Amino acid sequence: MMDRATQLKQNFTIIEHAIRTAEVNAALEKQSVRLLAVSKTKPATDIETMYALGQKCFGENYVQEATEKINILKELSIEWHFIGHIQSNKTKQIATTFDWVHTVDREKIANRLSEARDGKPLNILIQVNVDLAKTKSGVDPSNLKDLAESIWNLPNLRLRGLMSIPDPESDSQLKQSHHYLKNLFDNLKRDHPTPEIFDTLSMGMTQDLELAVSEGSNMVRIGTALFGARAPKE
Repeated sequence: MMDRATQLKQNFTIIEHAIRTAEVNAALEKQSVRLLAVSKTKPATDIETMYALGQKCFGENYVQEATEKINILKELSIEWHFIGHIQSNKTKQIATTFDWVHTVDREKIANRLSEARDGKPLNILIQVNVDLAKTKSGVDPSNLKDLAESIWNLPNLRLRGLMSIPDPESDSQLKQSHHYLKNLFDNLKRDHPTPEIFDTLSMGMTQDLELAVSEGSNMVRIGTALFGARAPKE
């Protein structure tokens, strides 16, 4: 049986190859698509192994679990991304612990993050509910511009782009959802007061990596294909 470190290395190599192949197929510059390793429910030892392989960006969903791992791995130069649902009472801890927050969808949350952030601005992605699914978080696309403008004016936040978690009903629907988010991204970039920092479109997970890159994603969020099946959350 393959040991854990060897398995992780094999998984990482496969995903890196898939991303670079997707870049070539989409006629993108090499290394232009970033891999965000979704490490929720996985131990700090797995993250340490991936870090040694060259992976520097990790995404976490649960604040307490992430904080424990961040403390364990504080000697490593990891870029930590919060990608879970944001509860109002967790905004201070999120703002002071993470480098990026992907799931901002309300002005209230943005304000609280800015108020709690001290020092270097917090990198923000707005989560957009591209399918208007009742089961999904995210701002309604019709309210996106207003939310973006409010974040532009907050001193301790830096709006870097958009993200979505579309309903994966079919490849054609996923393609349409990704295409829609790319259009929203391009429109906001034209209006952004400093468009050069509005540079991140986070779309695509294990099952739709290549499709997302072909539609303009430059950050893919991969968990299962890197770390294996998710452990149950107690």
